[in-house]
Amino acid sequence: MKEFRAHVLVRGRVQGVFFRESTRRYAVSLGVSGFVRNLPDGRVEALFVGEKAAVLAAVDFVHRGPSSARVDGVDLDTDPAPGEFRESADFEIRQ
Repeated sequence: MKEFRAHVLVRGRVQGVFFRESTRRYAVSLGVSGFVRNLPDGRVEALFVGEKAAVLAAVDFVHRGPSSARVDGVDLDTDPAPGEFRESADFEIRQ
């Protein structure tokens, strides 16, 4: 099975609202690997890798985030170059 990859940049009130941990928990429940991290400009960045349906479910989650978040927009790239990001076998929160 070929892995599906999606890179997202999430804008809005997405830092300090449990966004990264909620995303990590949801991705793990879906069996998706990758990472999520805060960016200095206030956005959250994530990479999801796995079965296409699971990755798309994770992308759907970041469009709404946890209840305390306010997502104003999501930039989505479903064709990031392999090797463009340091990947892990699990889903991790990065600093």
